[in-house]
Amino acid sequence: MTTLLPSASPRVVRELADDLAVDADLRDRAGKPPLDEVSRLREAGLPALLTPSGPEGPGGRGVDWPTACTAIRDIAAADSSIAELLAHHHALSWSPRLFAAPADAAALELRAVHEQWLWGGDIELPDAQTGTDLALTPAADGYVLHGMRPSTAGVAVADRLVHTARRTDSGEWVVVQVDPAHPGVRAEPAHDLLGQRLSGAGGVSYDDVPVAAHQVLGTVPVDEHEIAPFTSLAPLTRRLLLVQVGLGNAEGALAEARDISRALPRPTLMGALDTGRDCGPPPTDPYLLLAYGELATAAHSAAAVVDRATEALARGLETGPALDADERADIAFLVAAAEAVTTRSALHITTRVLELTADVPSPATDPGLDRFWRNARALTAHDSTAHRLRDIGEHYLNSLR
Repeated sequence: MTTLLPSASPRVVRELADDLAVDADLRDRAGKPPLDEVSRLREAGLPALLTPSGPEGPGGRGVDWPTACTAIRDIAAADSSIAELLAHHHALSWSPRLFAAPADAAALELRAVHEQWLWGGDIELPDAQTGTDLALTPAADGYVLHGMRPSTAGVAVADRLVHTARRTDSGEWVVVQVDPAHPGVRAEPAHDLLGQRLSGAGGVSYDDVPVAAHQVLGTVPVDEHEIAPFTSLAPLTRRLLLVQVGLGNAEGALAEARDISRALPRPTLMGALDTGRDCGPPPTDPYLLLAYGELATAAHSAAAVVDRATEALARGLETGPALDADERADIAFLVAAAEAVTTRSALHITTRVLELTADVPSPATDPGLDRFWRNARALTAHDSTAHRLRDIGEHYLNSLR
């Protein structure tokens, strides 16, 4: 196993991003399960690095929340599918700390780091109106898990899957972690996706899979008002990390389009505008400068909102169980704002760069910028900006703070 200290993370992430960028378009077109990519991640030590920070010193592990967000965003600029895989991994690596007793969480985190587990799965906090597809039934030596999840992160490559399930005896919601190598676990990776083709997502079913008592991380109250504010950060960590992926994808698209625009003469790039005149090479073309000024501003504006949400969530995770409900509400407000702004900016940027590079001279030089647009669409398809704006308005109007 690669031993990797947090101080080495920026260099390692840069090298990995550069490596992924070389063949990102070819791998995206092939659409194969990300087995080779996961090997690259393990070689670089990313599964162990992108875990909650632990003790300092020679045995130090993990990174703090802002560092993890930066790493995932940087990788997303090169390959947002792999960044999404890492985003779910990092969000789910917080599960022991958010749901389990401190001693149990520490032991599980150490094992996960030592064995370089890649986490997958999904956690949904319950409320009075929702159900779950997974049932956990008591057995003589623990429990058995039965049911299926139609959409689960990382099922094709994960070492451990985390889910919420409902106990058949008490009706309690619990968070469990399962080894997908068990023969009763059947993963069905998704195929023919529009975008995010290498994220390892798909469906998973469980046919009476044994779950030992220590694999139950903790219980979650059915009444959302009874869920501890710290525990309820779980969905916010996932949402904000996916925002980092979306922003990184847009930044990657803009950077690649910039390189193309610098290299190609203006008539080739801007012929579609039918301006009727040649303003010279791209650096002096006023229409091109205006377009990139708009896109760069959109990217920087989104980054500012995302960075503020990142700092707030970092403070919440650092506060731990002492986090109160008002602080959690403020974090949720900023995460929703980051989602709303980034969704609009990412879709706009990835669409506009296709227009700016539409007349690349030959297919041989096609940089594959369409993958950035497809990935942006896939990342935002299930997230309603209107719902986020409504939540923001609710907090802004009705919060007493």
